[in-house]
Amino acid sequence: MKHSSAFPAGAAQFALGLAEMKASDIDLVAHSFSFGPERDFYLGQGDYYRGLYETALAPEANRTVAERHLGVDLDGRFLPVPHHLAHAASAYYPSGFGDALVVVSDGLGERNSATVYAAGRGFETLAEVPAHSSLGLLYGLFTLYLGFAFGDGEYKVMGLAPHGDPNRYTETILREWVHLDSEGRYFVPLLLENADDLDKETYRASLAAVERELGPRRRPGEPLEQRHMDVAAALQAVLQRAQLHQLAHYRRQTGLTRLCLAGGVALNCVANGTLLRSGLFEDVYVQPASGDDGAALGAALVGAAELGDRPGPGSGTLLGPAYGPRDYDRAAGSVPGVTVRRTADEAELISATAGLIAEGKVIGWFQGPMEFGPRALGNRSILADPRAADMRRRINALVKKRESFRPFAPAVTEEAAGTLFEIEPEDIHRFAEMLFVAYVREEYVRRLPAVTHVDGSARVQSVSRRSSPLFWSLISEFGALTGVPAVLNTSFNVAGQPIVRTPDEAVRTFLDAGLDALVLGRLIITRATAEQSAPN
Repeated sequence: MKHSSAFPAGAAQFALGLAEMKASDIDLVAHSFSFGPERDFYLGQGDYYRGLYETALAPEANRTVAERHLGVDLDGRFLPVPHHLAHAASAYYPSGFGDALVVVSDGLGERNSATVYAAGRGFETLAEVPAHSSLGLLYGLFTLYLGFAFGDGEYKVMGLAPHGDPNRYTETILREWVHLDSEGRYFVPLLLENADDLDKETYRASLAAVERELGPRRRPGEPLEQRHMDVAAALQAVLQRAQLHQLAHYRRQTGLTRLCLAGGVALNCVANGTLLRSGLFEDVYVQPASGDDGAALGAALVGAAELGDRPGPGSGTLLGPAYGPRDYDRAAGSVPGVTVRRTADEAELISATAGLIAEGKVIGWFQGPMEFGPRALGNRSILADPRAADMRRRINALVKKRESFRPFAPAVTEEAAGTLFEIEPEDIHRFAEMLFVAYVREEYVRRLPAVTHVDGSARVQSVSRRSSPLFWSLISEFGALTGVPAVLNTSFNVAGQPIVRTPDEAVRTFLDAGLDALVLGRLIITRATAEQSAPN
């Protein structure tokens, strides 16, 4: 289930199985929230917040849930980690940096919405931003105003923004609701409109203030008007201005030239691209799983450090379940009405698949371990030809069943990334996890219509032969056939569903989504024609 709030028992069992361990072998269970220091605050806020603390937020409550699902006593082995520290660790340790500035920005941790650290010998807190000045909550509030789901539709607003004119509303937002000062701080007085508990849960007072200034909110499903696009553009511009304001201040104050980013706001790849192009820092690392999935990783890294380990650079994002030929054969044989082609070797697989994409087919591509984080990076992907002008419309309407204004991302070989896109050679490796937006070079805009957004930008994934050899070979072969070493890459799922995890899920989604073919390991599965389906 997408966005499930249930305890991740399956993920825990998978990790234990991968390590060939039992729950009783665990030295420490780390949790990426630590509400213990906030106990008195919550207990003094009335019955609702008292109940919330006692049943969901208290470390004791979380330990009890973990013990029930893991089947072990965690006395002395349960570590609550402050939420922003967990996020910071998730970015800093995998970065491999020495001294670095670490900035965490999200909707809300225990009480703060952003924290700035100087990292090296531990994490020194330089600044904290309270919840009532949250850029994450501000973005979520406007996501609601624009008719999308809070906490789920922010990426839609990011995709809508390039269709609008930021100049129409940016100064209004900065004048009324977001203020910057000379000390690198930002304030969001709009969020202070929410005075009572219901306001804080629904943001109704803040929404009312926005409606008074900008007009009625858009209801879900209503047509998008130009003013909605202009609001999205202004919101994106304000977010970027506030972030750069903060980052520039602490770059000057600390002299630190390397930056790590985490927290949900760090998934705004448009803002990340603006930051990278600014040249403010010599090196930038963004945690690929910058949401709370990455915070779980960070909590574990904090726990490992407390046990005396020194966590080092990460091992990439391909951390999930992997399957073998028997799993693929069983899944392919479980459904009628399909034709299964078993390729002899990798070369035949690559040649056949690249040919299908070049013919305009939309392909489900399922290989190796599943990606950790929100992006499909070539192991659980839907792939298509980026040269086809109608491909975006076709996939949005028939396969992904999503809004037509939303762009798709290109996956390009590392060697060609700087040729097709405005990316400096020293930055190409930073685009491996689809975390930055770059501009398509002018001479390729017409050749890449399916992955070029309305403003000429693209959320680029650079693919290296070393880290993703099979995917790299496929893109290279497609390039040999077409002269364009890039493919359209989007996550292997339909709207409202999580990315496929198992071969069975891949087969079901292939059939339900109207894909032309499914590549499952070395199997190529297509729908059988009437003649092929007829009994002998």
